[in-house]
Order: sequence, then C-alpha cells, then structure tokens
Amino acid sequence: MFEPALARPTPSLESHSPVMQRVIAHARKVARADISVLISGASGTGKEVMARFIHNESNRHAAPFIAINCAAIPETMLEATLFGHEKGAFTGAQDRRVGKFEQADGGTLLLDEITEMPLGLQAKILRVLQEKELERLGGQSLKKVNVRVIATSNRNLADAVRDGYMREDLFYRLSVFPLELPSLVERAEDVIPLANMFLAKYGRGSQMSLADCAQRLLCNHAWPGNIRELENVVQRALVLAEGVSIQAHDLNLNPSRPPQAAGLQAEMQTAEEDVLMRTLRQHAGARKPTAQALGISERTLRYKLKALRDRGIAI
Repeated sequence: MFEPALARPTPSLESHSPVMQRVIAHARKVARADISVLISGASGTGKEVMARFIHNESNRHAAPFIAINCAAIPETMLEATLFGHEKGAFTGAQDRRVGKFEQADGGTLLLDEITEMPLGLQAKILRVLQEKELERLGGQSLKKVNVRVIATSNRNLADAVRDGYMREDLFYRLSVFPLELPSLVERAEDVIPLANMFLAKYGRGSQMSLADCAQRLLCNHAWPGNIRELENVVQRALVLAEGVSIQAHDLNLNPSRPPQAAGLQAEMQTAEEDVLMRTLRQHAGARKPTAQALGISERTLRYKLKALRDRGIAI
C-alpha cells in the first residue's frame, strides 16, 4: 500500500532558528530541481521529516512517498524489498512482489541510513539511478522507473566513504545537493516551539502548558538525542504531570544512575572492548573473519568499531 504524502509542510519545519531557516530555504529550492538529495545529520535531527518536506514541495507531491530504513531490514531481504521479486525467485517467494522502487514510481523514495546498506547492493542502487531501470529478483526483463531518490545518513559522509561504509561513486551520484541538519542544541530557538508542538500533538486537547521552570530546564538541556529526545521527554511529562501545567520535575531529565551500577557497566564495556580489539589484532584487522570469530555480523562490528573511534581509540 502506498504511503500517502503529507498535505502540507510539517510544523517542525517552521523554525525560529536562523541556521535552520537557511537549511529550509535550500530545501525548498532543491525540491523544485528534481535532483537527488543526500541529507546528513545526527540521529533524531529530523532527516525523514526533511525528506518528506522536500517531496511535498516538489512537483512529485501528488505521487507516492515511500520510505525504507536500510538498517532495519536484514541484508538478505533488503535487495528483494527494494527491487521486488518474481514467484520462485528464492525459497519462500510464493508470489510476485513489487519492490519499493516500483511503489515509488513517479514519486520519491527515501533510503534512510543508506550507509548501512551492503556495498554490493549500493552498486545496484547506483545502476538504477544511472539507467532508470531495474530487474526484479528472478526476473527476465527490465522495468523502467521514474523515481527521485533522497538518502540520509547519521554518519560523517566523507568518513563513511573513507572507511568503506559507502561507495564513492554512489556518494557523488546522490550528493548532487547535500543538506546537513543542525543538532537541536544549534537551533536553541526552536526548543520551546517544538515542545509546544509536541504538547499539542500528544496532549489530546488537554490545553496543557509548560511552566516557566520547565521551559528554563528545557532550554538548558544539551539534547544529545535531539528532536526525538525532546519528543520523548514531552510525552513522558504528559504522563507524569498532575496539574494544568508541566513542571520542571515532570520532565524527568538527567535521571541519576546508582554509582555501583555505573561502575559495573563501565567494567563490562571495557571487557568487551578488550575482546574486540584482541580478536581484531589476531585477524590482522580483517573485518569479516573478526566478526565471524566474535559471532556477530559485520554490520554490528562496524557499529562497535565506529563507537571506539568516536571515543578517540585508535584502531
């Protein structure tokens, strides 16, 4: 079933932040150009919301907007999900299925977290973008498709290419017009308007408001989880609040953790890192045999190695 396009831009893009207003202005311009867009930004910054905004502002707004999270689908199923398959193409393929590219024909396909897609499949995506045609798994003929592709990633894209998470040719094909979304702490002017938007969305007509003390706490928070964290905080506060306004304690920010539990968690993390690094050295840095020895997927290994690099640990 097609996912319906939004009738108008979402309220979260009505920004009071100069930095975000510039991004929105660029997004409006690129929407009309009908070219591929690569959206980067930390988790929770609203990359899918921006992709939908671009679709809504484009000439394709009346056609389908189809989104797929490349990190959420098993690698063995991702190709069939994207390109579709014929009956009998593989074990369990009892019917012909149309893939996401064909579902999005005439509209927009969002490839969310594209840097988590296997490199071999990225090559096939590149071919579809270049030739504007695809072949279903088990098929014998080519199918023309007219799809605008928007891709997102929470990685630094130059690092993703360098570290082998993304093909360089696909990167240049998609990043005709790159957009980078700022973190919520960089658009502090939007914290309270966004919080009020979530109050209206989840308050079910309760007319709940934010007390001054709650607003101050929200404005002073670092928001490592960005807009998604703010949304969760507001939903939690609506459950905890007992009066007609949300107080600072209802926000339940920065929950404390018992020192003993924190120390045990750190000790377990250190032990895991030691095993990972030792196994990696035993296999001369080769990712595939290291993942096999650890009993994890290469994708999970990539996540763990990135976390180590982000903490400044040389690999």
